[in-house]
Amino acid sequence: RARALLQQLPPQDCDERYCPDLAEEERRQLRAFSARRRREALGQGLACPVPGPCHGCPCKKCGRRLNKGDPGISVSRLGDQFWHPSCFSCHLCHQPLVDLIYFQQDGRIYCGRHHAELFRPRCASCDQLIFMEECIEAEGRRWHLEHFCCLECDVPLRGQRYVMRSGRPCCCGCFETLFAEPCQACGDPIGADSEEATHQGLHWHARAACFCCSLCRKPLRGQPLTSRRGRLFCSETCSLGRDASSTASDSSDSAFASAPSPDS
Repeated sequence: RARALLQQLPPQDCDERYCPDLAEEERRQLRAFSARRRREALGQGLACPVPGPCHGCPCKKCGRRLNKGDPGISVSRLGDQFWHPSCFSCHLCHQPLVDLIYFQQDGRIYCGRHHAELFRPRCASCDQLIFMEECIEAEGRRWHLEHFCCLECDVPLRGQRYVMRSGRPCCCGCFETLFAEPCQACGDPIGADSEEATHQGLHWHARAACFCCSLCRKPLRGQPLTSRRGRLFCSETCSLGRDASSTASDSSDSAFASAPSPDS
């Protein structure tokens, strides 16, 4: 219950004490924002039997009728409307509202987290609302300017190239050092600037020199392929030829395992 409350009612959305790094103007905006929400949108649902005059009324969420004496949830801000207890949930995340605490907007009920996000973006790093005039938007999420940093080395990434890793940005250097997959052909890491081809969980540079038939070296990008024992072939004929000549195929193995020279 405590975890659910912290998720639905983030304390940093309403109390500046949980946001120690805010500038004074941001603190002022947070106080005004929080006071307006409490005054205009905050409420607590009342669990009670459906009264006689509301017999047969539809549940506000699912539309199924509620009969006199059925358990229901009513909210003072939205008039004589009722919800089934299991239907009293946030319009966006659909989670049941813990302790029946809700925020209303345009006739819909929300948890505190998602009601706040109707009006202010939330930083994907610190989970605080953003009151600055500028922020960074990437991959459909927002960040404070100073929080858009590499997940490994914390180098600022504003205006820099990056790679998303587990929903967080990573600088190209850290990505290539820590996360880049090795190419099955040449053995070099497949960097952020390189196109990648994958097959059955294995990885190649998408260039013709690496992603090609193990026997005839035909490029395989965009072409049908077959694989045998972790090797790629352009056809069944090449795959059978590769197996048949396996005793004398050291040169073919070597060509596949290392990057060919520019002259080859």
